[in-house]
Amino acid sequence: MASTPSFDIVSKVDRQEVDNALNQTAKELSQRFDFRGVNATVAWAGEEAVALQADTEERVKAALEVFKEKLIKRNISLKSLDAGEPRQSGKGYKIDCKILQGIDSDKAKAISKKIRDEGPKGVQAQIQGDQLRVTGKKKDDLQDVIALLKNSDFGVALQFTNYR
Repeated sequence: MASTPSFDIVSKVDRQEVDNALNQTAKELSQRFDFRGVNATVAWAGEEAVALQADTEERVKAALEVFKEKLIKRNISLKSLDAGEPRQSGKGYKIDCKILQGIDSDKAKAISKKIRDEGPKGVQAQIQGDQLRVTGKKKDDLQDVIALLKNSDFGVALQFTNYR
């Protein structure tokens, strides 16, 4: 073996999948009977943001539920969606949603501490920007760490990549 086994813990969202969910939501809003005449729309509001609009607060909340449903069908965790509260915007109501990417330093420290405290001995986690690199002597130990983290909730969607 040339190097020690390792993997990366990341929190990334496939923008194309979010775009597909957004387009499916827009189509459903235009076709559903309960959204007729309420000017319900969903659109990108920047690189990592989505805006939902409708004439009433109730309909904009319903549009958000449709969008969440489409995200779930596309295997995107709702932990990576930060939806704001409905607010009045002109004549209608609007909800701004952010698509969360990366692991912030506080959560990265909490994940690292959890691995140190409850993980197998001989496994280290280093914080590298908005991701973590976990290394260990045995691949079995790394799989134990993945299982440990899957059973924990850090308030962020975690993916495990570069397993080698």
